[in-house]
Amino acid sequence: MSFTKINLAESSPEAGCDTDIEDIDKDVERVDETIASAPIVLHLTPDVCGSRMDKVISGLVPQYSRNRIQQWIEAGHVTVDGKPTTTKMTTYGDETVVVVPQPAANEQAFIAEDLAFSVVYEDAAIIVIDKPAGLVVHPSAGNWSGTLLNGLLFRWPSLVGVPRSGIVHRLDKDTSGLMVVAKTLEAQTDLVRQLQARTVKRQYLALVWGTPQLNGIIDSPIARHPRDRIKMAVSDSLIAKLAITHYQRLASGLLDHRPVSLMGCRLETGRTHQIRVHMQSLGFALVGDALYGKQHLMPAFPRQALQASRLGLIHPVTGEACEWFSPLPQDFSGLLMRAGITVPQ
Repeated sequence: MSFTKINLAESSPEAGCDTDIEDIDKDVERVDETIASAPIVLHLTPDVCGSRMDKVISGLVPQYSRNRIQQWIEAGHVTVDGKPTTTKMTTYGDETVVVVPQPAANEQAFIAEDLAFSVVYEDAAIIVIDKPAGLVVHPSAGNWSGTLLNGLLFRWPSLVGVPRSGIVHRLDKDTSGLMVVAKTLEAQTDLVRQLQARTVKRQYLALVWGTPQLNGIIDSPIARHPRDRIKMAVSDSLIAKLAITHYQRLASGLLDHRPVSLMGCRLETGRTHQIRVHMQSLGFALVGDALYGKQHLMPAFPRQALQASRLGLIHPVTGEACEWFSPLPQDFSGLLMRAGITVPQ
């Protein structure tokens, strides 16, 4: 099968956000508590007799939350007279308590780490990155380390002085492709304004199950799924946000004897999981999408087949129109070859 290029110059401006971007104003809270490496030794006095152990300890070491003290007790990092204790243990008022503080997972959020990702372009103001699948962009619950942000701080330590370490938009963990990062506060401010004005151009390639019509526009608001909080869904709720996706079928093939189609997608809005949700709402889930796809089709590909393949923006310093292209990663191009679809160059 052949691949037909979409002329981005003829497309209307796209949103700076994409299908797998969370709102750009959602920051991870920086850590307020400072972890001491040395154990804390407490000698209890009779005035605390009859109180719960966790309450007593949290009162004596107020720099740590009670919830955190409870976690340390349950994990065995607190001893009473040399023996493990429980959160509900009653104090007598003459014990020796030893607390061994443990770093919280979110304290890794802004620590530099040497991580692998490709840099497509760099100058004094911006960095364009080709994010590999499997790399989380920003620290969050369950992913406090090993993220793109940690990798950015390792390569460019000066980014510690830029909000979100220069990140202005996000791609989902299992989506590959192009992202722009600001190296200065001025560049970040300009890029955020471009994102808000929807003048940043984005082109995506997606492989879906089935054969959609040749082209179309999906104009369906998106909100959090009413029963599954990790999913988004097309919704007529008052809190649903405007979501518009333009799509074009570029080629068709067969994967595991089932029809599949390579789609080119551009966005007028940038809601979380927008392409995945919109295509699924038409009955054409992305190949490999464990969240929105069909479970019996999952072995075909280990991640959602979605690639941010083109990025266009106005350079925040020079004012020039810039555009970058990303070739499909090996796993995605191999998937297209299996489906009999010519890999786009």
